[in-house]
Amino acid sequence: MFILPITLKAQTVINGTVYDASTNEPMPFVNVVFDRSTVGTITDFNGKYHIKTNNPADTLVATSLGYSVQKIAVKKNTSQVIDFYLLQTRLDIEAVVVRPGENPAFRLLDSIKANKKKNNPDRFTSYQYKSYNKLRLDLNNIDQAFKDQRFLKQFSFVFDYMDTSETFGKNYLPVLISESVARYYYQKSPAVDKEEIEAFKISGVENSTISQFSGKMYQRLNVYNNFVSLFEPGFVSPIADFGRMYYKYYLEDSASIDGSWCYKIAFKPKRTQERTFFGYFWVADTSWALKKIQLRVSKDVNINFMNDLVAINEYKKLNDSVWFLSREDLLIDFNITDKSYGFFGHKQAAYEDITFNQAVPDRILKTPTNTIIDENTIKRDDNFWIQNRLIELDEKEKNIYQMVDSVQQVPMYRTIYGIAEMLLDYYYVVGPVEIGPYYTFYSNNPIEGHRVKFGMRTGLEFSKKVRFGGHAAYGIGDNRFKYSADGEYMFRRNPRRRIAASALHDIRQLGKSDNAFLDDNILETLLRRRPNNKLTMVDQYSFTYEHEWFQGFSNSLKITHRTVFPTDIITFASTDILNNPISFDKISAFEITLNTHFAYREKFLWGQFDQISLGSDYPIIDFNVTFAPEGFLKSNYEYLKLSARIYDRVEINPLGFARYWLNAGKIFGNVPFPLLELHEGNETYAYDVFAFNMMNYYEFASDQWASLAIEQHLQGFFFNKIPLLKRLQWREVASAKILVGSLSDKNRLLLKFPDNMYSLTRPYAEAGVGIENIFKLLRVETVWRLSYLNNPNEKEIQKFGARAVLQLTF
Repeated sequence: MFILPITLKAQTVINGTVYDASTNEPMPFVNVVFDRSTVGTITDFNGKYHIKTNNPADTLVATSLGYSVQKIAVKKNTSQVIDFYLLQTRLDIEAVVVRPGENPAFRLLDSIKANKKKNNPDRFTSYQYKSYNKLRLDLNNIDQAFKDQRFLKQFSFVFDYMDTSETFGKNYLPVLISESVARYYYQKSPAVDKEEIEAFKISGVENSTISQFSGKMYQRLNVYNNFVSLFEPGFVSPIADFGRMYYKYYLEDSASIDGSWCYKIAFKPKRTQERTFFGYFWVADTSWALKKIQLRVSKDVNINFMNDLVAINEYKKLNDSVWFLSREDLLIDFNITDKSYGFFGHKQAAYEDITFNQAVPDRILKTPTNTIIDENTIKRDDNFWIQNRLIELDEKEKNIYQMVDSVQQVPMYRTIYGIAEMLLDYYYVVGPVEIGPYYTFYSNNPIEGHRVKFGMRTGLEFSKKVRFGGHAAYGIGDNRFKYSADGEYMFRRNPRRRIAASALHDIRQLGKSDNAFLDDNILETLLRRRPNNKLTMVDQYSFTYEHEWFQGFSNSLKITHRTVFPTDIITFASTDILNNPISFDKISAFEITLNTHFAYREKFLWGQFDQISLGSDYPIIDFNVTFAPEGFLKSNYEYLKLSARIYDRVEINPLGFARYWLNAGKIFGNVPFPLLELHEGNETYAYDVFAFNMMNYYEFASDQWASLAIEQHLQGFFFNKIPLLKRLQWREVASAKILVGSLSDKNRLLLKFPDNMYSLTRPYAEAGVGIENIFKLLRVETVWRLSYLNNPNEKEIQKFGARAVLQLTF
């Protein structure tokens, strides 16, 4: 194998900004051209320009009416930055009288608004099309110091592939390219929103899971809606009904494009740091449909990790009254700061064979998933791609495939890849085995003292159908070994069908939320606010079958036998009919639980064994029915437990978004406190959205209950208007949680409650306000406990406190 060098014709690339020399303010619409040539451009709203040419002159010239001409020498065949500072000149003219009148762009905007409903693609009851998607990732801001790093010496050949972005003016190194061809089906009633991936290829990786991101379904940009969802919702569309409140508009040009007379309107934000764009659009007269639109996010918008974004949508006329999206071009600069290393994401898509009101094929209707991938046919030969590429690869893109294959042949590649994979997945891969998670190797608690643990599981090299795992742990303080073992078999990934079994002998904290740290997470040790002395030994055996009927609707059947053992703190004590004290050495329960999960149009990312929900635009509902028969496998109690949870995220633009969780349940039968609903407390300084953060473990128990938790994320609505705070890009957040419940006398008397544990006689409530997006990662919230402030052991509760959590959000 030989790596062939790429010979590119040298280009001159110039980026810069034009300023008013007296005010240092950027100047828009300035002409910047090479001297005595037709090669040039004009500056944008921010005074910036970009020129790339193979035929430069020796001098670059900037001209603007009312300013002196400025000329600056150019270095040919290299990238450079040239800024101009223009001096104002005196210009004597006759008096001009300016009288108020309507902005001519407003008349066009009124026509666009009047015709939005008929031009909005969401109005169609059904449509289908063929799509081609191309996604590219490029490392950017690569300097000489990066190239000189020792561990990159073996990869030095890749720097021959570097280039400079015409849009952002930064150098970049292509590292990944993917392509897909798909057929998309949409229908309002009965609801169909499905995409069939017909072909997919990616540089250096053969993994159909990644193809789920290659289609259209996860990033839709519909500017006809008042608010545009772009990673995070809430961007005001430039053609929103109330757009004049957020934008300034300028009628710049008119021309005939593809047989339609069109007008060009430029727009820019009225205020800084609001979720708005600047750019332009062409709109066709008579139909008042968009022909083309270019959007660029405001430079100082309060959004994380996205340093810049340019989106271009083009539309074509299908008949006298219908316009439809024909091409998308999305270019994003992901950087923490302008100077830091980051990457470009570049997505291009083209659409053809667009049809309306055509019946969806039965095989598509019967497929239970929204993204359809046939792994037997998804790999296609070169002839297929030549015939089906709607956007041709340029020479640089063709070479990416070759470059990535070459990189993977370098011995150090596997080492670097393994370390990166360990940091992201918490496991270190050693052949067919994965060791971890590494954050549980050491922890400390009052029961075990110092605890050491070794965990492992099989990886994809072992099997793509079967996975085994387990751990062994030892507590130096209690001199006891703990262990677990588990296994699962995947019948199908999509729709999901799997069985799993596990066995556990280890200490656990009962009454802890699913979102909390693991009991042996080192962060649990470091962030405790109270001694973690309520851990109990648990023996548990379980078997699970999961069956997804269609995407967003599934059932799982779980059979569990659990035995809980007492401790010196959590005792199992009671009295007989003569009021004599008695104690129990364990409590056992055999449970059969049926879970039903429903989320309309829920989206997932599928791994080989795991899947991650990407959420839904509709409420997500979970309903559980648990039955425990007495006497079976020495089960001590018979009961029926019903519980339900509803979660939803509601957009409240421009006030950000709200999230709520509604929980309710009831237990029928007589059960002791370890089997009651132990309401989720939190005894760490880490904020837990699913728990009551000012409640202790084992503080409240119920056999019927209901709770509501609400969060309002204002996305910087107020802070963005305060001069000093808006530079920090902090965001406001507020929360409130309330719990009501009750406990029957029979269940209260079965076992004596531990100290400081109670039933609810009135609502428990807490509320908080805080700041998120601190350093783009941190949320800090102050929380007040609003009820049960005068319990008998008042010293055991915390009435006010600060909590923090790391979170990654755009």
